[in-house]
Amino acid sequence: MFYTYPMYDVLTIGTVTVDTFIKADFLKTVTDKKHLEKIGFVTGQAQCFSLGSKIEISEPIIEIGGGAHNAAVTFSKADLDTISIFNVGGDRNGDMIVEEFIHKGIKPIGITDKNKKTGVSYILLSNSGERTILVNRGCSGEIKNSEIPFKKLAAKWAYIAPGSIPYPVLKKIFSYLHKNGTKIAINPSKDMLQLGISKLKPFLNTASVVILNREEAAYLTRIPYDQSDKIFSKLDDYVPGIVVMTDGKKGAELSDGKTFYKSGVFSEKKIVDRTGAGDAFGSGFIAGVIEADEQCIKGVCSPHKIAYAIRRAAANSTSVIESVGATPGVISRHEFLKSRRWKTLPIEIRKI
Repeated sequence: MFYTYPMYDVLTIGTVTVDTFIKADFLKTVTDKKHLEKIGFVTGQAQCFSLGSKIEISEPIIEIGGGAHNAAVTFSKADLDTISIFNVGGDRNGDMIVEEFIHKGIKPIGITDKNKKTGVSYILLSNSGERTILVNRGCSGEIKNSEIPFKKLAAKWAYIAPGSIPYPVLKKIFSYLHKNGTKIAINPSKDMLQLGISKLKPFLNTASVVILNREEAAYLTRIPYDQSDKIFSKLDDYVPGIVVMTDGKKGAELSDGKTFYKSGVFSEKKIVDRTGAGDAFGSGFIAGVIEADEQCIKGVCSPHKIAYAIRRAAANSTSVIESVGATPGVISRHEFLKSRRWKTLPIEIRKI
């Protein structure tokens, strides 16, 4: 197809928020599985502070978050021309988000809803890096087909972190991108997963990469959490490309229908904040695939392109959890290639 607009390397689509981080040293973790589950704490744990008290806190840290933003930062720092589409409210937070995209060298297509508020979250950080998130989604995800400048969505790759974008809008976006030759990576949201695998078939069938964590993959396939082979077997029937299944501290597993990959993780210097780790892995993987493809074009193609992308993803994710916020720890292509820290990662590779 002939494009009248610039062709970008990567397009990101999804949510954006203004995130306020509060170091929650004042919170105490209470564990009582039997009694807490009865009153709605399904994990059997709760974070508590004294009722009616006035609590001094450290200065809050404000960062931009959301899947569309977090992924776009990874791609921009990988020296890829990046464009992003998202929606914000007609308020100062919305202006701040757009300004931040521009500052980071990312072309923003910010759809502004003047009658609504931008999404915000307040994140309580424990000393161990775990967090409790209080979120108001605002208008994030409330994109309409009529608001999307489809002709501007000219990109070699699209990374979609859909949040609550409506099903009909996503269907049209996928159809348009697929028809015009854009490779699509998707990190399905909770809203999407709840639709079930049959209704997601049009998305999965056109995706080059699908990224899920282990719980999401088990939920979507209705196969027990610990039966990886069966989960991949079912997803491989739906996805013509690569299925990525992350598993936190245990690493990640991948399948392209022919070859299975299982990776470990890089050791962290210190776990500060796990916010954005999933976005960092997913976008880092796609950045790695693009970088490996570029090396192939230049005649120095690695025989293990996927292994390179896994290592790129794991490094990005590890670096992100060592800083507060979803993107301050994102590593550039140069930082990844030059640091000895990211040179070796245990990866098992076997034919299916």
